[in-house]
Amino acid sequence: KVLMSHPMETGQRKNDKGETIPAHFIQTVTAVHNGKVVLSAQWGTAVSANPFLEFRFKGGAKGESVRVTWTDTKGDSRSDEASIT
Repeated sequence: KVLMSHPMETGQRKNDKGETIPAHFIQTVTAVHNGKVVLSAQWGTAVSANPFLEFRFKGGAKGESVRVTWTDTKGDSRSDEASIT
C-alpha cells in the first residue's frame, strides 16, 4: 500500500483569475523487489490528487523490502522503500 502526496493537476482547471493551472501529474510508477520490477504503470490526468496505490505480487516474503518510485510531468521524482507485512 502506497499513499503518494501529489497535486495531480490535469491542466484543465482554472485558478481564481481564470488562468489555466498547468498540468502536473505523476506519469510513471515503478515498484522493485530484489532488483526485479514487479509493477510498472503509466498514469495520466484521470488519477486523483494524493493517489493511493495497493498492489500484490508473488515471490515477496514478510520483512523484505519493496522500493516504489514515481516521476511526474515536471521531471520531479520520489522513491520510498517499505517492508512487506
